[in-house]
Parts: sequence; C-alpha cells; structure tokens
Amino acid sequence: MIGASKATTVLGVDPGTLATGWGLVHSDGRVLRMIGTGVIRTRPQDPLWDRLALIHDAIAAIANEHRPDSLSLEQCFVSKNVQSALKLGHTRGVIMVACRKAGAEVFEYAPSQVKSAVTGSGKAEKQHVAEMIRILLTLQKAPPSDASDALAAAICHINHMSGSAGRIMSMAVRR
Repeated sequence: MIGASKATTVLGVDPGTLATGWGLVHSDGRVLRMIGTGVIRTRPQDPLWDRLALIHDAIAAIANEHRPDSLSLEQCFVSKNVQSALKLGHTRGVIMVACRKAGAEVFEYAPSQVKSAVTGSGKAEKQHVAEMIRILLTLQKAPPSDASDALAAAICHINHMSGSAGRIMSMAVRR
C-alpha cells in the first residue's frame, strides 16, 4: 500500500525568504495525487517584514482553501550565515502560524529524510528529487526545484504516517 492507511492531504513547504515552494499532495491510502504546487516569490529589495507578510498571506490562502490535515517542513540546518538562518526561522514561523490557524498539524523532517522518502538516498541532488517527484505523481514534467522539494516534504510525511518509509519510491520504480 502506498501512503497513509487513511485519506489525508498534506501541504509540504520548502521555505525561503525569496522563493517559498509549496505542494499539496492527497493520499487515499493507495495512490498519491498532486492537488497543486507553486512557488511564492518575493523581491529582495523589499523589507523582510513585507516579504514575511506576503509569504504568510499566500500560505494562509492555500491552507484556508484546501484545509490540509498536515503541514510538512524540513527542519532548519545550522548555517554559517547566522542572518540567513534567522531569516529562514522567521519564514518558517509565519508558515507554521498560517497553517495552524487553518487547522493543520505541523511536522518537521530532516532534509535527509525528505530526500530519502522520494529517492531512497538522503544525499540525493535536487535534480534527482525533482525527477522522482515527476514519476511518483505521474506529472508531464518535473516542477521547479522549490516546488519539488515541497512536494517531497509532503510525501515524506505521508510515508512517515503509514510507516512505509521507502515504499513509495520503490513502488514508483516498478510502474
């Protein structure tokens, strides 16, 4: 069986202050289906608080429209650039608040867990993740990397819920 044992919708988000990828994936317990995906882009010349407001409002609109059961995010990794890490933390915070207000539970996964959930390797390159997302969700072409990473986060959570880590990836290869 692919995915969770019960039907669920997961919003995966790849947070960034300039590009925030998002992807909604539904699992009926057997089949994964992409509901939507995209990238929220902000302007680097705008103040951080304006970019955060834009990201919050866009994620809130998605969460309020689709009412996902869960939000899945990659855990922060410690960067050499403290300012970048702080900005990423702010971005993750507004995303979490927007989704919690829409009723979604929040889950975090290590970047290696997210990559492994769709490729079988925690060290996979972005192109490999994007191509496996294309295959797993039977898409015509791979989404942009920010969106692919978000969809991978959603699939990672679906795997985790069902205890089927790695099973989704191996089932896609057999198609």
